[in-house]
Amino acid sequence: MRSPFPGMNPYLENPELWPEVHSWLMVAIADVIAPHVRSKYRVAIKHRVYKITNKDVGVGRSLAKTEAELSSVAVATSSVKPITVNVPMPEEVREGYLEVREVGTGEVVTVIEVLSPKNKRSGEGRNAYEGKRQQVLGSLSHLVEIDLLRGGKPMPILGTEIQTSYRILVSRSNSRPKAELYPFNLQEPVPSFLLPLRRGDTEPLLDLQALIHGVYDRAGLDLAIDYTHEPVPPLPQVDAIWVDGLLKEQGLR
Repeated sequence: MRSPFPGMNPYLENPELWPEVHSWLMVAIADVIAPHVRSKYRVAIKHRVYKITNKDVGVGRSLAKTEAELSSVAVATSSVKPITVNVPMPEEVREGYLEVREVGTGEVVTVIEVLSPKNKRSGEGRNAYEGKRQQVLGSLSHLVEIDLLRGGKPMPILGTEIQTSYRILVSRSNSRPKAELYPFNLQEPVPSFLLPLRRGDTEPLLDLQALIHGVYDRAGLDLAIDYTHEPVPPLPQVDAIWVDGLLKEQGLR
């Protein structure tokens, strides 16, 4: 089944669904690029691994007592019973990205990143990605950064702040600090862009919109989404009205 949205589907941004969408999209991008660059380049699927700690600790009640309370309680006859609490546990996170590598030398020509929710909020996930981003921007590798998430804080760019729901950044190593930014909103189609390679090579056009529609269909994501509910994260009022009308037209609400 085709996605009901002409551009990005906001229901795919749900943190419960996004890891699956991200994995499918990474493979879809690799599949479409590989035949165009084969013989001179290969596309490698890589993973960035880091650990985060869940600090949301649920406590049933406080064990703290005042000095007055402590002085009136005999240790041997204490009636305090243990309660069950949660302790913060380290969680290993694996985030996939793509590297276009030159055959023979193994040099990384282009890095392709699709951002995750953890990359866009403060914490280890953002720190890990920003460190990797700076490393690539300081190298001879091109960077393609795809942000299909409305939530969180966008990755920094210099100059005027551009307020859009989504964005694609194409940073060519030979043009830095200048880069190509494709900003777009919910009601617009996802832009296509040329994948940067070595100077003089034919650069394939990446039709990201077609890939998103293809992932939606092949992964059966329509079976995982209830369009009678509002998307997560919630939409601004103007977009929510537009989405409501669009879904009603297609009989999904």
